[in-house]
Amino acid sequence: MTETPTKALSEQGVSIWLDDLSRDRLQSGTLAALIDSKDVVGVTTNPTIFAGALAKGTTYGAQLAELAAAGTDVDEAIFTITTDDVRDACDVFAPVFERTNGVDGRVSIEVSPTLARDTQATIDEAKRLWATVDRPNALIKIPATAEGLPAITEVIASGISVNVTLIFSLDRYREVINAYLTGLELARERGNALANIHSVASFFVSRVDVEVDKRLDALDTPRAAELRSKAALANARLAYQVFEEAFGSERATLLVAEGANRQRPLWASTGVKDPALPDTLYVTELVAPETVNTMPEKTLDALADHGVVTGNTIEGTAHDANQLLDDLAELGIDYDDVVGVLETEGVDKFIVSWEELRDTVRTGLDEARATA
Repeated sequence: MTETPTKALSEQGVSIWLDDLSRDRLQSGTLAALIDSKDVVGVTTNPTIFAGALAKGTTYGAQLAELAAAGTDVDEAIFTITTDDVRDACDVFAPVFERTNGVDGRVSIEVSPTLARDTQATIDEAKRLWATVDRPNALIKIPATAEGLPAITEVIASGISVNVTLIFSLDRYREVINAYLTGLELARERGNALANIHSVASFFVSRVDVEVDKRLDALDTPRAAELRSKAALANARLAYQVFEEAFGSERATLLVAEGANRQRPLWASTGVKDPALPDTLYVTELVAPETVNTMPEKTLDALADHGVVTGNTIEGTAHDANQLLDDLAELGIDYDDVVGVLETEGVDKFIVSWEELRDTVRTGLDEARATA
């Protein structure tokens, strides 16, 4: 049998996760089918995904009616609906979880983005989400804001597996790794089994090109045009170098020797935003062992249809990636400003999606009460 692109990618050490979830996917069996047909071994969710699922789906009607009858408020209804979906998805991926010894078969659920600047509230909600989903293959998503870093440490220390999200900068990524390792050290002190704690660090890709290319286009020079759509790959490839260096350190090596797991880089925002670019660009050009690529279905379908996996496309790229960032700096593209803007925008966009989700659920509850 001819090897498929998704199988080829998996064999390079890249875990394919789907960046989408809905009750319709769960009930129709299409989510389960992707495990066999396209080598999908995990799922990520976010407020935008749930807002879309609730707005378009009709499969939530019965539960909305039950929640309305019980007098449930909007936020508690969202909590119940989303944790139910994630729990069911965890059950779908349980065999993958077992087969991979807990590395894959993971399903992520995010703390409310409205808490992104509140450390204690993030900790409290992360613990509540973990307890409510009540599945060992769940991952609790915590944004990599300055306030999120100590929350990551405490949640990891409590024995909870975490997906750190909204990472754009290399310096912030280093801080995320430190937060994870500190959490493991505290977990060990508290007697929590290190082997049971897993984590991924979601490094966002395409949005970097969107922001940098906007600034390059404003310069309107031949040199600026030459550098378009190269920043995202350079940034992600340098992030992989940070991963290798950090987890090759004595500190990390000692923890791994005691049973801890390395926190894998996860490439997020891998759907191409510029139609002029190859639609599998942020997949086939970010191939390296111990990574995860979470893809919207459109990107997954493109990979399965015509993706060309040529092997490791990150190894040996650090020098050129650093040079690319230097070239951008020479043109006045301020890296720190770019990643700072993207982090702020990332949180803000998820808050907008969260409010859309609240509006959708509020309408559903009101309609259910009106027809009861």
